[in-house]
Amino acid sequence: MTDANTPPTRGRLLVVDDQRNMRATTALLLRAENYTVFEAATGEEALAQLASGSIDLLLTDLKMEPMDGLTLLRRALEVAPRLQVIMMTAFGSIESAVEAMRLGAYDYVTKPFKESELRYRVERALERARLLRDVDNLTTDFNQRHGLSALVGRSAAMRELTTRLMRVAQSDATVLIQGESGTGKELVARALHAHSRRKARSFVPVNCAAISESLLESELFGHAKGAFTGAVKARRGLFEEADGGTLFIDEVTETSPTFQSKLLRALQEGEVRRVGESTALRVDVRIVAATNRDIELEVRDKRFRQDLYYRLNVVALRVPPLRERLEDVPALAEHFLERANARSPNPKRLSAAAVAHLMSYGFPGNVRELENLVEQAAALAEGDELLPEDFPLRQGRMTPALGTPSVAFLDGQGGGAHRNASAGPTLAQVVEEAERHAITQALERHGVDLSRVADELGVSSTTLWRKMKRLNLRPPSELARE
Repeated sequence: MTDANTPPTRGRLLVVDDQRNMRATTALLLRAENYTVFEAATGEEALAQLASGSIDLLLTDLKMEPMDGLTLLRRALEVAPRLQVIMMTAFGSIESAVEAMRLGAYDYVTKPFKESELRYRVERALERARLLRDVDNLTTDFNQRHGLSALVGRSAAMRELTTRLMRVAQSDATVLIQGESGTGKELVARALHAHSRRKARSFVPVNCAAISESLLESELFGHAKGAFTGAVKARRGLFEEADGGTLFIDEVTETSPTFQSKLLRALQEGEVRRVGESTALRVDVRIVAATNRDIELEVRDKRFRQDLYYRLNVVALRVPPLRERLEDVPALAEHFLERANARSPNPKRLSAAAVAHLMSYGFPGNVRELENLVEQAAALAEGDELLPEDFPLRQGRMTPALGTPSVAFLDGQGGGAHRNASAGPTLAQVVEEAERHAITQALERHGVDLSRVADELGVSSTTLWRKMKRLNLRPPSELARE
């Protein structure tokens, strides 16, 4: 049992050396620094210990028999890829040092070494091990919150978006995300970052519509001390904060032409200049921009620079509005309800009638509006099951895209809306219209190639044929021949 006054171990180390005295002396020195130290006389013995326990740092001699240090290094990293390794040798040379570092060693020390030098190198190696663990934990958490799992939906439109997203994520290409307010453009940007090579570095968002024009330049590029009234000290901008990572510039069309020219120069040159300074700073940043406007119209009307548009629109991603993928409403509603239930002592469940009620709505506020409706219903509903009357929907906002019957929501005071059940569609009708909408869109894209239509919709060709027959649907090319 560990004494309460004994400080916790600073790390778990494995010392490997076929010379017993050298191995024991090194281990003794490190134990005095409150490290937990294990010893091994051979490479095979070391590998057995690595396989059976959690080791943070391996210190191994380079010249050993029968397994030398480089062979042990290679095999150790196969067992534990995140393992930090320091090579120790009395036969140091540039060639062996380069080879060890190339194979994955963190550091290299030549015997006889000073105690202070060994302590310093061990501390650095363990600090790197801790940082890598933190990055792994943060990346896992980030993926859970902002990865593809956050992009809920199995509609053809969402499958197309996620497929395109995954293709571009690994590159450093600039991405322009377009979509209406509330569709989840920032979630898409975060998913891009989470699946990129830059995921271990910062994701830095900025909303241009939320910052005044006078402050936006300072916010993005930083400023020098005394650059303007109130600049009492120098400040790094968001470009510098995002160095090595991703900068998400939301609502980029809300900026003025003057600012757009400065942003264009930063993108072209890969450098920024703080307000009040003449020296430019190099930055390595991936740019992801977003807008809820028709950016091509903004360019035609001279409100957005054409050259900046071309610089941003290297890869375009369109986030579909919820009215174009109503078949995702049930999954989204369940997703938001699950999150709400996790914060509540009284979990709720969705009724089939409530799902049909939601699917009859056009959602002008898109996914954000659905999320708010579900959270409100989960918080205010009296029973365990959420019913249509728990979801007050805005009058006159029903779904024109699917051609569903108009549904009246009567609420003279603007709250506590109730659905007129006799005028509304049944669940079967709503599902049928959603199927008709999804199949029609797929047919418009693929025509007579029903195998591609079936593949896009995630059904077999036989199932597709039966649904088309039931819904009286034919490919557009067949209709054109009549």
